[in-house]
Amino acid sequence: MTAWQSAVLGLVQGLAEFLPVSSSAHLALFPWVLGWQDPGLSFDAALHLGTLAAASAYFYREWLELLRGFLKDPRSDGGRLLFGLAAATIPGGLAGLVLHDRLEAWGRFPPIPAAMLVVFGLLLGAASRFGAKSIALKDVSFRSAVLIGCAQALALVPGVSRSGVTITAALALGLSFEAAATFSFLLAVPITLAAALHGLHKLDASLLGTPFWIGLAVSAVSGALAIRALLGALSRWGAAPFVAYRILAGAGIFAIWLSR
Repeated sequence: MTAWQSAVLGLVQGLAEFLPVSSSAHLALFPWVLGWQDPGLSFDAALHLGTLAAASAYFYREWLELLRGFLKDPRSDGGRLLFGLAAATIPGGLAGLVLHDRLEAWGRFPPIPAAMLVVFGLLLGAASRFGAKSIALKDVSFRSAVLIGCAQALALVPGVSRSGVTITAALALGLSFEAAATFSFLLAVPITLAAALHGLHKLDASLLGTPFWIGLAVSAVSGALAIRALLGALSRWGAAPFVAYRILAGAGIFAIWLSR
């Protein structure tokens, strides 16, 4: 893999990890569309270290506030939210341990991410339109946190989108756009760390050269920009632009696949 290819994949990972458009689908499809050798799911997972750094740096104040609240009083808003985030991480972690290797085999077949882009894009649109959008982050219940965590497990399928499905679930449960996005980003940190370390452990040592580190740096910078862009876009336009993109991208992938 060249430095240029790794940088492109790092950019794709950084932007698509936090925008609700599925980084796994884009990372699987870019090499296929461009005729590059596919570096594999482990390389994609290792690139998550960059987006992990972006999420950790962007929300470090929120994490410190949650930890202070928990240490001061586990029953405080911060303590309850931290406990909810911990519980919400479990379903995705267990699903990853069980299904990761199976997804390596069939999850990168183009029609699968194409279909998931469309289906879960429509679900995001429905949740955005019909959700109450009234619950603030501090008021997220333990039950809602666990349900969002269960939804996160679906993101193992390329095309679903981790941020997309967690924001969809959060909106369906009544969270505001800001609360849904922030909860999704906070929830990304532990599961992304686990996925990145697992991918790095399985990654062929030949892929850990300079190009990989370039991709990692690009994914970190673009990830931070994507977080800022999404928070602004959701407050201004809602989820409509991302729903439209997912449907168009899914249809485009189907068209390319049928033409080959």
